Amino acid sequence: MNDASAQHVSVMLDRCIELLAPTVLLNENPVIVDCTLGLGGHTEALLEKFPTLTVIGIDRDQIALERASARLSHFGTRFKSAHAVFDQISEVVKENGFDKVNGILFDLGVSSIQLDEADRGFSYSQDAPLDMRMDRSRGITAAEIVNTYAPGTLVKILRTFGEEKFATRIVENIVKARAKAPLNSTQELATLVKESIPAATRRTGGNPAKRTFQALRIEANDELGAITRALPIALDLITVGGRVVVMSFQSLEDRIVKEIFVDRTTSKTPRNLPVDLPEFAAKFVMVSKSGETPKDQELADNPRSASVRLRAIEKVAA
Repeated sequence: MNDASAQHVSVMLDRCIELLAPTVLLNENPVIVDCTLGLGGHTEALLEKFPTLTVIGIDRDQIALERASARLSHFGTRFKSAHAVFDQISEVVKENGFDKVNGILFDLGVSSIQLDEADRGFSYSQDAPLDMRMDRSRGITAAEIVNTYAPGTLVKILRTFGEEKFATRIVENIVKARAKAPLNSTQELATLVKESIPAATRRTGGNPAKRTFQALRIEANDELGAITRALPIALDLITVGGRVVVMSFQSLEDRIVKEIFVDRTTSKTPRNLPVDLPEFAAKFVMVSKSGETPKDQELADNPRSASVRLRAIEKVAA
């Protein structure tokens, strides 16, 4: 195991195992998909606990995939990996010889490996090229977004994906700066954002560049689009008794998860009918009634877990 894997702390690990355990124990040869493999912490714990389990690990980050695969190699054919975005889950499952799976885990957002390695360009506290792609083999960089997008589009991205109140002022300063020379550095952009925000506002709420960096990262990786596409597919892939567990790290992700889960657990029987018709009955039930948060001890051990909200859903009918 490399140093990064050894130091990595998987968020809400025990709770994820607890939620997935019933569907694993229901089946003789269960299959779970870890849609956001990262450094493989959740998958490793699942494979260690359940000796008949197979886990398919998906990640768009080639570096993370390689490190996790090395970490998990001793599990042999019980671990299978795929370099893909998780909205390709159906194809990945079929390529590995399965039609259905028993459980699916999503750990959304940026991973520790991406935050901790400065040259990836995700962090506003370390200078690096303005990249932010989770998969560096394809896609548009944050620098390309900042330097080529129309001002109106940039404002919309910062407001929508970063919930940034000062989006217009920030974009005005970006446009002025890029007219002189391209913005290619994380520190350069972080400084520009800081200077765009009133001093009184900068005194609270953490680093003033946080919301802008989040917005650019989401745009560069189409994060919200991917989860919007992936979750319905995932829910259709699981067997009766199967569960989907999702951890979100910001309100935009959590809102999408909640809306899709509520839709799938709501009967479609016309409201004017006195009984719930079987053909319209909900095929899923919520396992966690609202977004769960980490316990105090986990918050103390792993401060990065502070923003997580966990939701789980179970399929109860075919």
